[in-house]
Amino acid sequence: MTAELVRGQNHPLTQNRLEIRVSAGAPIVAGATLSDDQGKVHGRDWVAHPGAPALPGLEVPRQAAADHRLAVDLDAVPEAAHRVSVLLALPTGPGDPDRFGAVAAPFVAVTGLDGSEVASYTITDLDAESAVVALELYRRQGAWKVRAVGQGYAGGLGALLTDQGLPDAGALAGEIGEAVARGLARTVAPPPPRTAASGASAMADTGAGASAAGAAMPSTTPPRSHQPQSPAEPQSPPTPRPTHEPQPQAHASGQTGGTGPVNYTHPGRQAPAPPAPAPTSSPGAPGQPAVPVAGDATGWSMDERLYNQVWGMFEDLARCVAAYRSAVDFADSRMEQELDKALSDPRSRIGGQGDAAREAARTKHGRLVDQAREALDRDLAQLAAESAVVEPALPPAYAGWDNPVWHAYRSPMEIPMALRLGDLQLPESRGLGLRIPMLVRLPLERGMWIDSGRSGADALTESDELRRRAMRSAVEHAARLLAVYPAGEFAVHVIDPAGSAAGALAPLVRAGVLAGPPAAGVAGVSEVLARLIQRVDLVQMAVRGGAADALPPDLDTAEQLLIVNDFPHGFDDRAVTRLRYLADEGPAVGVHLLMVADREDAAEYGPVLDPLWRALLRLTPVPDDHLADPWVGHAWTYEPPNVPPGSRILEQVLEEVARARREQGIGPL
Repeated sequence: MTAELVRGQNHPLTQNRLEIRVSAGAPIVAGATLSDDQGKVHGRDWVAHPGAPALPGLEVPRQAAADHRLAVDLDAVPEAAHRVSVLLALPTGPGDPDRFGAVAAPFVAVTGLDGSEVASYTITDLDAESAVVALELYRRQGAWKVRAVGQGYAGGLGALLTDQGLPDAGALAGEIGEAVARGLARTVAPPPPRTAASGASAMADTGAGASAAGAAMPSTTPPRSHQPQSPAEPQSPPTPRPTHEPQPQAHASGQTGGTGPVNYTHPGRQAPAPPAPAPTSSPGAPGQPAVPVAGDATGWSMDERLYNQVWGMFEDLARCVAAYRSAVDFADSRMEQELDKALSDPRSRIGGQGDAAREAARTKHGRLVDQAREALDRDLAQLAAESAVVEPALPPAYAGWDNPVWHAYRSPMEIPMALRLGDLQLPESRGLGLRIPMLVRLPLERGMWIDSGRSGADALTESDELRRRAMRSAVEHAARLLAVYPAGEFAVHVIDPAGSAAGALAPLVRAGVLAGPPAAGVAGVSEVLARLIQRVDLVQMAVRGGAADALPPDLDTAEQLLIVNDFPHGFDDRAVTRLRYLADEGPAVGVHLLMVADREDAAEYGPVLDPLWRALLRLTPVPDDHLADPWVGHAWTYEPPNVPPGSRILEQVLEEVARARREQGIGPL
């Protein structure tokens, strides 16, 4: 039975291998410290944090997220450590909340590896605090207990670590913040929260963090579509999760007593269902999974249901692969322990006892791995079947360039929920060709950086070819943005100081869909940046002053995209400062960057440009495994959304965009 703790209450622990699950209403940083019997942390090597996530017996998340899983093996905790303190802190990035009083009360649960909850604690009464000691696991008379602490610190992580006796607490807190910022730059952000009026449902918070990597359950978690339903119950979608809450991983069995789909949302955090239920999967043959149906998710429209379904598939693939990898790690660890035990016993060296013990350990290891792989293959097959149904049903904003939906493309009347920036894939899913569309919400909340430098995944491609591919990728992204916005509601500017991108830009120039000719030379760079900065300043003043109707009549109120090719060529120090200003302030008022650059080319600026790179979502023109998911932090292979060779679909789409613009009185250049 679960013990629901209050501040100061303790509870005995009967298991030594545990998970600590954290849910919050906003992205938070999770960590842990080891301390002696006086509560003192002896040094940095006693602190597990995103920059150094593993300690003996501990593993914590590598990124900020609204949903975390921390792994604890109390048998492996050093003898000198008497306490394990679980720490939560708010990120320090721009736009992040600065106090826990502004977010939902964090919920912390201690569970076994099978998902059974041992104790839980909701941390209430926090206000100005930005860091908190949530729980502590402590030794008492040879046994371990858990205590609900809830001690908050308005001074943040630095004050918390100082209180635990760490000498260089402030410096370490700064390093943790840097590690979280680095993680943010490589993470696929979950969709932001939707308001009740807009009717969106359930994916996750805007935090771009990842949950704990490693230590998952040693069995595979069935995806959504694998949840069986009792024949006595009607086929109906589960209660939707609130938009500000992440979806916790289901128990290993995915069901409870065969009573149908299980809603794992905390009872106090459920939202009412939308008025019209989504279509549900058709029941399969007895003992077989349900037949996938496109739009099998909650939502107010088919586009929203498809959007939620794609994100559900993304999460399902992340979690079932995490469970498989954890099961393999468990099997490896168990075999090593059994082999060590066999080798350490002198009696096993006489006769065939040692050989028999080693063979038995390897046999058991193979059986465990085979079981995990069988479960993974079942889940991957179901997800592949769902993908085969969902992909053809996607609207243009979510569809790949090879989708037939583009051949019937017409300029839309409304802005879609999201945009496809490419595909994501894990090594375990390559055999089935299973790819998950990478969807980001519109309007864009951050700019993009297409890295034209060499990557580890494609180190043999010539640098000039990488630059050409990067610029083609930028043009394809810009064309898609122009296509999914209503005519006249999105404008594209280009800075090409040396004119080296003329070939890649030709489709946009020929169609006449650019806001002006590509800017060249130092003067052209300065003029475009000055014009966009003036727009940002005017809109900011109007919004802050509540005088949006006082904007100049000739001001273009459409969303703006600035493509910058071959940065920093053609940029002086003043232009670099202006570009950084646009990256920081532009997205809030509809001005976005699309950088095509090799970071090595800008190395002369040193750390001055680090905030610029971190503010942008890094993409690559070739497949590369540089992105992480916000649940378990897998390294996903990103594949850019390339137009099929020989296809004219890009030109056809741009011609339709140009036609719709002419009808709106927006002529060509």
